Amino acid sequence: MAKPEYYYGVHSVESLLELEPERVLTLFTLKGRDDQRLQRILELAEPFGISIQKASRDSLEKLAGLPFHQGVVAAVRPHPVLNEKDLEQLLSSTPSAFLLALDQVTDPHNLGACIRTAAAMGVDAVIVPRDRSAGLTPTARKVAAGGAEKIKFIQVTNLARSLGQMKQEFNVRVIGTLLDDKALPLHQCDFTGPVAIVMGAEDTGLRPITQSQCDQTVYIPMAGNLQSLNVSVATGMTLYEACRQRHA
Repeated sequence: MAKPEYYYGVHSVESLLELEPERVLTLFTLKGRDDQRLQRILELAEPFGISIQKASRDSLEKLAGLPFHQGVVAAVRPHPVLNEKDLEQLLSSTPSAFLLALDQVTDPHNLGACIRTAAAMGVDAVIVPRDRSAGLTPTARKVAAGGAEKIKFIQVTNLARSLGQMKQEFNVRVIGTLLDDKALPLHQCDFTGPVAIVMGAEDTGLRPITQSQCDQTVYIPMAGNLQSLNVSVATGMTLYEACRQRHA
């Protein structure tokens, strides 16, 4: 049996129990904690006979790997890693797919924030390269606040190649955020239909190989001398505009 993963934080564990309770092996809760949020988690776990263990703050910190566990940690059966085949199946069954691709976003906090926003905006899947990219670590899941359990997270070997295949085989338009000569202001771009929005890394933006797959580039108009935004903030603004158009 594969080693368990550890989820921590109230939102993350609560969402897991609501959506995939069969994966939870054991719940570890802080000794002495007995508030309404914890009671909700225990109520969700009870019908499935999940083992509940009281633990000290230090023990929870060791399991979570960080002190910000909010008094609850879940030992969980690992979820199968989704890959290119899963992406093809999704596109085959979703004619107007709404996708977010992250090009080498390595900070798990930024990844978690992007996933949280993507889930809120109705994105079908978040796609990342398998290498040189943050994965669904406990930290990313915690920041996603339950979003990681509500959205597909797909890791591909070569992001540019996958974008090219999506365009050729499924007529997905690839829209990248980049300030170049052909870039449109965000609100002037058409985000309807099957679309993949590509956001660049925190420091370097979109790689040239990824830029080459973009059918259109866009930028976020900003006042003053500010030239860039945190990737999770820029992702939120871009996904909101896309969601607004798609539900107009």
